Amino acid sequence: MQCQVKKKRQKYICGESNIIVPNTLNRNFKASRLNEKWVTDITYLPYGSTMLYLSTIMDLYNNEIVAYKIGTSQDINLVLDTLREAVELRKPVGLLLHSDQGSVYTSHAYQNLAKEKGITTSMSRKGNCHDNAVIESFHSSLKSEGFNAQSRASISNSKVVQIVNQYMYRYNHVRIQAKLNYLSPLEYRGQAA
Repeated sequence: MQCQVKKKRQKYICGESNIIVPNTLNRNFKASRLNEKWVTDITYLPYGSTMLYLSTIMDLYNNEIVAYKIGTSQDINLVLDTLREAVELRKPVGLLLHSDQGSVYTSHAYQNLAKEKGITTSMSRKGNCHDNAVIESFHSSLKSEGFNAQSRASISNSKVVQIVNQYMYRYNHVRIQAKLNYLSPLEYRGQAA
């Protein structure tokens, strides 16, 4: 008896085509100035009454979270809103923005917005989380430090948002990092100015 193995189907978003760009960052996670290199990613927040998604942009110069948005769906608008906020706050020139190859990052809308703002995009190799390790690690820390085991099953979505907001504030303003001479990201940025 012989059977045929069914081919795997790839998931496509209707009306979207993939734009894959080279891995220009190439794991060089050091930046010599503000707004030289940013990394971005989306993570799941499965802690409230429904699933939430967090889109984050980090500046590799001082590991500061430049912008973040929380939404109820992992869609292009979440990512575009995060990027628009970051660009409005920082007005970067000569920026390299690195992401994974998720469908939102390979979309025409995302790539066109980046191009319109003068941003060069870079992407991890397919299936290689180490190419975007800094933001992946940040999201892991946020989840392990922000959400303890007891609260995970019993909190509302508004409480999840509150926890994320508090974590982001502490991370940027209070939390010291060895990489930054034991300063917080904002203290380090202030010293560099």
